[in-house]
Amino acid sequence: MFTKTVILPVDIDEAFALITEPERLRRWQTVSARVDLRVGGDYRWTITPGHVAAGTFREVEPGKRVVFGWGWEGNPGLAPDTSTVTITVEPVAGGTKVTLTHEGLTDEQAAMHAEGWNHYLGRLEKAAVAGDAGPDEWSAAPERLDELSAADATLAVLQTVLRQLTPEDRPKQTPCADFTCHDLAEHLFGSMVAFGSMAGVEVVNPETGSLENRVATMAAQAIEGWRARGLDGTVPAPGGGEMPARFAASIMPVEFLLHAWDMAQGSGTPLVVSDEVVSYVHKLAEQLVPGARGSSFADEITPSTDADPMERLAAFAGRRPVAA
Repeated sequence: MFTKTVILPVDIDEAFALITEPERLRRWQTVSARVDLRVGGDYRWTITPGHVAAGTFREVEPGKRVVFGWGWEGNPGLAPDTSTVTITVEPVAGGTKVTLTHEGLTDEQAAMHAEGWNHYLGRLEKAAVAGDAGPDEWSAAPERLDELSAADATLAVLQTVLRQLTPEDRPKQTPCADFTCHDLAEHLFGSMVAFGSMAGVEVVNPETGSLENRVATMAAQAIEGWRARGLDGTVPAPGGGEMPARFAASIMPVEFLLHAWDMAQGSGTPLVVSDEVVSYVHKLAEQLVPGARGSSFADEITPSTDADPMERLAAFAGRRPVAA
């Protein structure tokens, strides 16, 4: 069993929101989160790229406590819903006491989860103070990159940029001549619907909320659909016909990362992404971009001699920095 308590300088309602609401969870614990907060409702949290925790809610007392099953998709040793997490919130002087207890683990599992919970509860404390714990270094360089874990990793990068966009940033021009920052976010809505359709799922636009929340919610639906479908065989191509499923899935990380860079350039927001992820996405782009030049991508640009990996990827995709 693992137990830890932290004190957050926020009231009960905000503390409960931080541990249960997807938009709050993405600021300290998850890449993406789906939550049906009721007894018997399920949740699905991508904690780090390629690692998905899932289970059902067993007790829900708003402003007091939440109890849910815990396990990992694809892990027969600790499958979804096979251990128990209890989180209680109590008012204390100066804020709220949050206590997390994780039961039903072997000694080895308890040791591994202790490392994880200590990491994320530390980030929860940061998020309670600053509103956002910032990029998670555990998500920066996934141990095993494939088309779908790269989609998770680049979605995390994209969400960080979107979260920092201000109303003043939205009309700013991006390296894509036809798109402002706001235009690009809306373009992504359509892309998410198309990605989901190829995997056989309907992606629903929340219609309300922040741009970050809408893109994140739709992307999570699309990626979840792809994980359920898998990468074998073929899928319907947007213009008709079929295309290899693995190739279709590779479009997601390329689009997520390039549009994150586009919006970061337009808004002046720093882009935080590991060289490992950029290198992997560049390899995917080498299979995708040449056949789409003149439509989705411009001609390749020669990068500067001191260009970093992200700048080289952008140049390969025909993009010039806004300041250039």
